[in-house]
Amino acid sequence: MKRLKLHELGRLSDKEFKEKRKSELVLVLDNIRSMHNVGSVFRTADAFLAREIMLCGITACPPHREIMKTAIGAQNTVEWAYFEDTDAALEQLKEEGYTIIALEQTTHSEMIQDFKWPKKTALILGNEVDGVSDAALALTDTALEIPQLGTKHSLNVSVSAGMAIWEYAKNHSI
Repeated sequence: MKRLKLHELGRLSDKEFKEKRKSELVLVLDNIRSMHNVGSVFRTADAFLAREIMLCGITACPPHREIMKTAIGAQNTVEWAYFEDTDAALEQLKEEGYTIIALEQTTHSEMIQDFKWPKKTALILGNEVDGVSDAALALTDTALEIPQLGTKHSLNVSVSAGMAIWEYAKNHSI
């Protein structure tokens, strides 16, 4: 066994990526503080052909050195838009027929592994300290929770995003 070199991976060029059919998954970043987390979400969105990332509130936008450090170019391939208020992004998505899902621990959260993902999904990822805002939660159709068995009460937002995006991808091959 040998590790594959980059040129052996058969990855798409930026042009090919732009032309490729995307999933109907939209990621909504609700006031994410860390630009490293933003870059990581871009990179994962690229890997799984997410339609778009909506950057909301205090969430930083490309181009920025700290985002580029972890996105490694995905900030140039994944479509994105900035919204001053998360509510405005969610209202637009609702008008487009998206099911709005918060990745958050709530009194009515469903376990992520049991959820049947709608094709048109908007997934809200919340602030590293405060989680998904109350205003955004009020606009959701449901909340999903990642089961945790240890002593900590949360996972890093980019790790959680990767797990949720993978769960969506398992349900919807494109």
